[in-house]
Amino acid sequence: MTGAPEEPSADPRDSLIREQAEKIAALEALVAGLREQLETLLRDKSRNSGSSSLPPSSDDALPGREQPSRQQCRAAERAAGKKRKRGGQPGSPGASMTWETAGRTEDHYPQGACSCGTGLAGAGDLGVTRSCQQEEIPVPESERVQHDLHTLKCPGCGKGHCAPRPPGVPASALPIGPRLRALAVYLVIHQHVPVDRCRQLIADVTGADVSCGFVHSCLKKASSLAAGTVALIRKLIAASPVAGFDETTLRSGPAGVKKYVHGAFTVEYSAFWLGTRGLDTMEDAGILPGFAGIAVTDRYANYWNPRWEHIAGHQACLAHLLRDFGDCAEAYPAAIWPVQAQRALRGMIHAWNNAVDQGLPAIPADALKPLDREFRHAVLAGLASVPRVPGPKNQVRQKPGREMLEFCNGRRDDVLRFTKDTSVWPTNDLASYCTSCGGWRVRGLAGRSGRCRAGGFSIAGGSDILPWRAGAAGCAVGVAAA
Repeated sequence: MTGAPEEPSADPRDSLIREQAEKIAALEALVAGLREQLETLLRDKSRNSGSSSLPPSSDDALPGREQPSRQQCRAAERAAGKKRKRGGQPGSPGASMTWETAGRTEDHYPQGACSCGTGLAGAGDLGVTRSCQQEEIPVPESERVQHDLHTLKCPGCGKGHCAPRPPGVPASALPIGPRLRALAVYLVIHQHVPVDRCRQLIADVTGADVSCGFVHSCLKKASSLAAGTVALIRKLIAASPVAGFDETTLRSGPAGVKKYVHGAFTVEYSAFWLGTRGLDTMEDAGILPGFAGIAVTDRYANYWNPRWEHIAGHQACLAHLLRDFGDCAEAYPAAIWPVQAQRALRGMIHAWNNAVDQGLPAIPADALKPLDREFRHAVLAGLASVPRVPGPKNQVRQKPGREMLEFCNGRRDDVLRFTKDTSVWPTNDLASYCTSCGGWRVRGLAGRSGRCRAGGFSIAGGSDILPWRAGAAGCAVGVAAA
């Protein structure tokens, strides 16, 4: 026997209760949506390039993403300095003044009168009592050099012969010399001095009144002179068995305009070029199309594009993954798996360092197995606690860490390739050793040095890194003109 459908109550109070219940349910849904939006905004506001894979240029793009101020950093450095012993720190090359043959000697004699009242003007010289040396530079001053090109008459036939221009002297009547041009390139490229400040510095220090256009012309000339070397460096990187690739934004051109600086590097060579973030720019650089080694990159899809058909394999950059797991630790403060994954990855990096130092081809199984199991369980726990939001892939925004966890689970070999082959680096920052350990020194183009982590691993902030191996001759850098 089926019950008859319940008829709506005629009581107006019941109708009011139903309306209020519907409004309450709608308000609860609205509050839940607003709460989710607020949590997303607060999380996005708190993220910066040090706690996520955001580029350094985004740190000052929105309020709340700023890195600590210079005063805060200096205060932290002073606090850390109180814990260190005085004097040179381990790994520091040190610097000291030594007594050398002086380039110039100045004699100094007593002036005035003796206590007896006799003047010292005609006193006898008893010799040098003591000497002191002072390191000094000559007063910098631009020098106007006039090159007079003489013509000689041949004594035999009377034909005139005019002297050619000296090397480095252009055909214009009032050119600027090569040393001043070299100074402009050094200040802008090596010391990262802005163009207008470079012009002012040259004028203040040398007295030479140059323009911003002159500085730009120096960069263009230097780029043309280095074109052959840059091409050779790119070929050497393309022929390397392992190479790192990365990109970051850069202010370029008019105010508000940004481009992307792409980098490719090995232990010995670095090459950079400017363009968009697209595949065409990456192809125009001429490295990835013919590269047949292991590419150490972040998870940017263009590095994994089938257009690079010759790549033998990938290694996901662990510096980026560690920051992403750190971001997950902030997004899910009660979760254990983000910290567990970081601990396992840092342990693997430490084991890789030890294996490299011992000349081993891979991390020993007894050291790798527990770390591998810990990382695998952390990823599975993360996937279970962060469910996928239903919807088409690449169109629905997923919860923090979900796509990264899927990557770690689905491309396991590409995440842990370095554990089976120590010739592959675990990070494209080339910062697996810190200076205190006497290993690679790392300099960031964006001014972002790293903090020493477990196993001497220095996370150097993501990209734009020029490595230098201790004891080596140095690194060659190829920079393409903008």
